[in-house]
Amino acid sequence: CGAPNVREGMIVPFAKLGGQVGELIIKEVVLAGEKSCGMCCSEKELGISDENAGLMELDSTYPLGTDIKDFMDIDDIIFEVDNKSLTNRPDLWGHYGIAREISVLTKRELKPLDTFEVKSYEGLPALELSIKDSEKAYRYSCITVDNIIEKTSPINMKIRLTYCGMRPINLLADLTNYIMIELGQPMHAFDNDIVKSINVKTFDKEIEFKTLDGIDRKIDTDTLMICDKEEAIAIAGIMGGELSEITDNTTSVLLESANFEGVSVRKSATRLGMRTDASSRYEKILDPELTVPAIKRFLKLLFAINPNAKLTSSLTDVYAKKYNDIVIDFDKAYVDKYTGIDIKSDQIEETLSALDFKVDRNGDKFKILVPTFRATKDVTMKADIIEEITRIYGYDNFEIKSTKSLLSPIRHSIQRDDEYNMKVFLSERYSMSEVHSYLWNESKVNREIGVETEENVKIINSLTAENDTLRTSMIPGLLGFVNKNADNYSEMGMYEIGRVIKGLNEDGLCNERKMLGIVFASKVLNEKEVYFKMKEIIDNLIYQIKARYPKYELSDEIAKYNYIHPVNSAIIKLNQIETGYFSLINPRIRNKIDKKLNIAYAEIDLMEFEAIDAEHRKYKEVSKYPGVEVDLSLLVDSDIRYGEIISYIDNNQYDNLVEVDLVDIFTDEKNLPGKKSVTIRFEFGSMDRTLKSEEISKVTDEILGDLKEKGINLR
Repeated sequence: CGAPNVREGMIVPFAKLGGQVGELIIKEVVLAGEKSCGMCCSEKELGISDENAGLMELDSTYPLGTDIKDFMDIDDIIFEVDNKSLTNRPDLWGHYGIAREISVLTKRELKPLDTFEVKSYEGLPALELSIKDSEKAYRYSCITVDNIIEKTSPINMKIRLTYCGMRPINLLADLTNYIMIELGQPMHAFDNDIVKSINVKTFDKEIEFKTLDGIDRKIDTDTLMICDKEEAIAIAGIMGGELSEITDNTTSVLLESANFEGVSVRKSATRLGMRTDASSRYEKILDPELTVPAIKRFLKLLFAINPNAKLTSSLTDVYAKKYNDIVIDFDKAYVDKYTGIDIKSDQIEETLSALDFKVDRNGDKFKILVPTFRATKDVTMKADIIEEITRIYGYDNFEIKSTKSLLSPIRHSIQRDDEYNMKVFLSERYSMSEVHSYLWNESKVNREIGVETEENVKIINSLTAENDTLRTSMIPGLLGFVNKNADNYSEMGMYEIGRVIKGLNEDGLCNERKMLGIVFASKVLNEKEVYFKMKEIIDNLIYQIKARYPKYELSDEIAKYNYIHPVNSAIIKLNQIETGYFSLINPRIRNKIDKKLNIAYAEIDLMEFEAIDAEHRKYKEVSKYPGVEVDLSLLVDSDIRYGEIISYIDNNQYDNLVEVDLVDIFTDEKNLPGKKSVTIRFEFGSMDRTLKSEEISKVTDEILGDLKEKGINLR
C-alpha cells in the first residue's frame, strides 16, 4: 500500500481478493516489486466521506477479520418517496417525520425521540438573547456547551450524512446537519469563545457581511440577521458568518435552534442568490415547537461522543410569536358523505391518533386538535381531515361508482361563441397577444406612465393601498403592458376581455360591465397609419362577428380620460347604439412610455355589443367582368367627418356603384385654411358586362353634383 499514513500495526478497512471497491475489482497486482493481495481503503473509496488524504484508521475495539457490516449499523434499505408529497409537508423534510408516516401505514409504534433532559440545568445562567423583529423571527432557542474534546464524527454518522448528500466536516458541523436531516430543523453552532450573546434584528442601512463560503455579501434592510450585540454573525435561516465559524480548535459552542418566517427567508435567499439546505426548509414554514426538541436531540448525540462535555448555560428560549391552536369539529356522517364509503369511527380515531392528532371523541362526533407540525400551513379545515383519513385508508380501497348527479348538455351560448371568435380573429388575423390583468387599477404603473387613476369603488381589504381602486376601463392596464414591452418590440398588438366597474347601481351593487380592450403600437408606422390600422381592426372585427360595419362619431364624453387624444378619437356606433370608442394615445402619455412609439387603442362594451343582432350574411356571385376604380379628392370643411360624407352617398342609389373606401385625409392649414382634403375610392362594376367610360363618368358626375349641394366640391 502506498498511502501516506500507512504504518505497521494500524487497523484499516480491507478489501480482499475478489472484492470490489466502486468500479474496481480487487485482483493480485505488483506494487514496488512486491505482491499486493488486496486493497486498504480510504473513507472516500468506501463512499463514507470525501476524505482521501490517507487510509481510514479504525480503533483497536474492532476485532481483525470482522465484516464491516457487523460493526457498522448501516442497512442499505431505500424508501422511495414521491417528492410531490413533501411540498406542503414541512414535517416530512426530516427522517423522523417520514418514520411517523411509515409507522401509521404499517400499524407499528413510532419510537420516541431519544433526547437529553435539560431541566436539571435550569439553575445555570441564561444567555443574553433578544428578538427585535418578531414578524421575521418567531422563536429562538439556544444553549452553550464547553469542554468538547472529541472533534471527529463516528463512522456511522459520516456514512449516513454522505448517503444523504452531505459532506462530513467536523463533529459539531456534522451534528447540526444530522439533526436537520433527522428532524427537519436547521441548527447552527457558533464558537462560544467569539459569540457571547444573541440579538436577532434587521439593520437600518445596508451592510457588508462575509459568509462561511468566504464571499462578501451586501445585506439590505429587509434581511434578518443574527448578531452578537450589534455585530452580525449569521444570515438568519440561510448561512453563518466566517467570523464565528467552528474550527478544529473549537471546544466551546453556542448552539442555535430557531424558527424564522418562511417568506422572509425565501426572499432574502433569492435576493442574495444563496439558497441553502436550511433556507429550503424554512421556506416550508417549520413548526416553532421543534426548536427545543432539536437542541435536546443534539445534546444527546453530543454527550454520547463527548461524555465529559459540560453545559455552561440554561436552555434560553424566546418565543416571540405562536401559531393559534387549530381545533376542528366533524362527525362520521361528514366523512361518509365526502368519501362515499363507510369508514368506522374506531378506524377514524385510530388513524388520527396515530398521526399525532389529539382526538376527543363522543360516539360518532369528533373534536380534533391539529398537531403543531401540521398546523403551520397544512391542516386548517374539515376537508383536510378527510384527506388524512382517506390517504391512510387507501385510495385503492375506494369502490368505483357512477355519479348520481343529473348530467345535462351544456347550453349553447352565442355570447361565448362571439367572444371566442373575437379572440381567434384578433390572434390569427392581426397576430395579437391575449393578456390578463386584475380587476383593480395598478396605480403605481399608472403614475409611471402619467395615467390618472379615476375615483371608483374601493377594495376595503386590498393587499396594498396602491391597488385598492377598481378599474373603470381596460385601457390603463393594456397601456401598462405596452410600457413593459416598449423596449423589446418595434410593433405589438394586445387585447383582453375582462370586467370593469362603472360605479354603483341603485341597489348599491357594482355596475359591472364586460369589455373588450385592444391596443396596437408601432415604431414602424407613423401616427396616422396606426390610427387607421386600429380603425381597420375594428371594422373587420365587428363585421366578422355581426356582418355589419360600424359608424364613427365625435363626442366630448370620451375626452374625460387623460390618456385619450383630444382630437383623434371617435365613438363607435353599431345600429345607432354606442358600443365603444377608439383613439390615439394622448401625446403626453405616449412621451412617458416611448416618444417613438405610436399607439392607438379601442374599448368595446360587449354587453351592448352582444345585444345587437347580427345581420344575415348575403352572398353574391363574383362578376366575370372587371370593375373600375375611381379616386376622387374632395375639399370639405374641417369639421365634417368622413362618416357624414359616406352617409350622403349611402342615402342615394347610384347605378353600378359597388363599394366606397377611404384612401386618405389631408389637412394643410397654410394652404387650405378651414378645409381638408378627403380622398375616396369608388368602385364601379356590373355582373353582365364591362362598363363604358361614359357610364362611369355619368355616375361620377351625379355623385359630385349631390355632394356639391352639401357644400362638398372636387378639389
